[in-house]
Amino acid sequence: MTLLERIPRETFHEGSIPVLETKRLALRAPRLEDAKTVAVLANDRRIAENTARIPHPYRMSDAESFITGANKAGGEAVFLITLRDETIVGACGLLMQEQTPELGFWLGVPHWGQGYATEALHAVIDYAFTDLAHESLQAGARVTNPASRRVLEKCGFQWTGVGLYRINSIKSSAPIDRFRLERGIWSALKTWGRMKRVM
Repeated sequence: MTLLERIPRETFHEGSIPVLETKRLALRAPRLEDAKTVAVLANDRRIAENTARIPHPYRMSDAESFITGANKAGGEAVFLITLRDETIVGACGLLMQEQTPELGFWLGVPHWGQGYATEALHAVIDYAFTDLAHESLQAGARVTNPASRRVLEKCGFQWTGVGLYRINSIKSSAPIDRFRLERGIWSALKTWGRMKRVM
């Protein structure tokens, strides 16, 4: 018997977060039936070594635990990133870290380099500032991961320094570039984007 068979569907809090839609993507709560796809996508050392909590190898039980723990009380919002045809390409979300939520994300390797992370994060950031009324967000990227750093910078995050984070898959700490995005900067960037479209 798998975890999928043991846990009733009503245990999940899918209705607690909205579906966020962008030009190419739909971000939605993870569901039990997504576990196999999530396990296959996340079971890549390159993903695990660039995230704090993803273990390697990433097993079906890890995917099931991720899904059953998503969107519980405490203000976290976890989304699967899907294409409009419902193909799962990764995950992102807001995790409560003291006062300022932390934005996290990962994409399956076959989906790297196509702009999906930036597009998904723009939607989550808009949700965080508009619907959840947060005043600021924080995020991090390993110093050895320039692609994630570029995604954060494209979304308006500003570098605040370097810290150490415990990385589950390497069972050690690693240097992380730390970033922050304030509501005022987000608002100015949104206004500037609208002005550029009109011009």
